[in-house]
Amino acid sequence: MWYQLQIEHCPRDEAERVSDELEETGALSITLTDKNDDAILEPELGTMPLWPEVVVTALYTDEELAQHSKQILEARYPNWQFSLELLADQDWERAWMDDFKPQQFGKRLWICPSWSTPPDPYAVNLILDPGLAFGTGTHPTTSLCLQWLDQAELLNLKLIDYGCGSGILALAALKLGAEKVSAVDIDPQALQATQNNALSNGIDDTQLSIAYPSELTGQADVMIANILLSPLIALRDSFHGLIKERGLLVVSGILREQTATLVEAYEGSFVQKHRMDLDDWSLLVFVRA
Repeated sequence: MWYQLQIEHCPRDEAERVSDELEETGALSITLTDKNDDAILEPELGTMPLWPEVVVTALYTDEELAQHSKQILEARYPNWQFSLELLADQDWERAWMDDFKPQQFGKRLWICPSWSTPPDPYAVNLILDPGLAFGTGTHPTTSLCLQWLDQAELLNLKLIDYGCGSGILALAALKLGAEKVSAVDIDPQALQATQNNALSNGIDDTQLSIAYPSELTGQADVMIANILLSPLIALRDSFHGLIKERGLLVVSGILREQTATLVEAYEGSFVQKHRMDLDDWSLLVFVRA
């Protein structure tokens, strides 16, 4: 049995403290979601912003613990709205797994969770499970990058995946013919996730190097960076030094209305060559000037 305790209107400034209190009362999982669909598109680096009003959901397996937690919080926060309900029995793991099915990107590439049989055994199949780090192909910016990689000529090229997350782009590039890829990220969890996913796909350190950005050396034929606008602009000169002359810089993580800002910021260092759009997001391909 699962008991769901939910707080409907938790102020942003209280969310972290309430999460700690729920954990102390025995909650097995705590989820924070947006009450009013307020988008957060450009958070500051190193921050984890929340929405103005947060829905806090905690799960318990013990009814007495759940009731006790509700009583404690109602006494501390008398003006908040709480609800407690018994959730119907179901196979939670199976329900979660059913949300992640094989996805095709372009003509050749499939991203497949480990529990699914690849629909096309002769395609380029990348085995990837959702986990610690961002990146399963479901977000439009990741999808754009995968579609671009699928149609690119990568044979014998060296590539940098800057901000690798789960390693999905680095591993896809290797599966699609790249000679060697450097996957870098500032988040140690991302580096661990990339390492785990590389092992799942039989890719070793002769093909893939995993490191922090400060450890990058040499120059690549192609760099792909699926990160936000502010770091893309701030890293312009670093990118220029890490890419070979006439090499390609492929960037995503930007909204359509932000593309002109990025093109202007890159003037003199990179020349725009190509653009792809999906929903409200864009991918731009530059040539190193």
